[in-house]
Amino acid sequence: MTELGSPGRRRYLLVLLVLFVLEWLVLAYAPLDREAWLLENVLAVLFIVLIIGTHKAFPLSRISYTLIFLFMALHEIGSHYTYAKVPYDAWWQRAFGCSLNEVLGFERNHFDRLVHFSYGLLLAYPIREVFIRIAGVRGFWGYFLPLDLTMSTSMIFELFEWGAAEVFGGALAMDYLGTQGDIWDAQKDMALASLGALLAMLVTAMINLGLQRDFASEWNESLKIKRRAPLGEDEIRRYLEQNGVE
Repeated sequence: MTELGSPGRRRYLLVLLVLFVLEWLVLAYAPLDREAWLLENVLAVLFIVLIIGTHKAFPLSRISYTLIFLFMALHEIGSHYTYAKVPYDAWWQRAFGCSLNEVLGFERNHFDRLVHFSYGLLLAYPIREVFIRIAGVRGFWGYFLPLDLTMSTSMIFELFEWGAAEVFGGALAMDYLGTQGDIWDAQKDMALASLGALLAMLVTAMINLGLQRDFASEWNESLKIKRRAPLGEDEIRRYLEQNGVE
């Protein structure tokens, strides 16, 4: 078994970090819209700083680090071109001689949809690892809570985008939002992130079902009532009684 914070784990994280920094530097050069690029990278930089700052006290698995790296790599491509203008169709045509948009019947640039889906698909597992190792969740809650947090953070990001667009306005807001005229863009983005997280948790559950001997018993135990006494006003009353308040 590899120990927490082992040299091998740190080297692996360092390799991923170097690869990401190289990509970041290349794509930071002459982005399509510098202001939109800056907005897109605010949260990205904070997230990378968080990962680096916690890698000694709370090292994640190589699987989680790899999934995070893949998502951030996709995000940097979107921030370089702005999500609505990533030329994936031109790349596809050069590689295969046909239009991917025409083959799939796309009427808009769907790179943003891919990244929102990838947000759930790639980050739900690292979120699950955090829940299990910090909150000690088990069974059903080890799959539901990562899905729930992915859905809620996807909604929070859409609110962040809305707020940033209101503050900056104009063409920058349109490039940052990347709605491409779709009034339901935010709802579709959240739905895709949720679908990605759901698939990630289903795959994780299927793998664990085959490998984990106590999978069923742990699942059942996680759904049992742990405390029969009600909370709410009853809990407040108990606290008051404990503190001698009538």
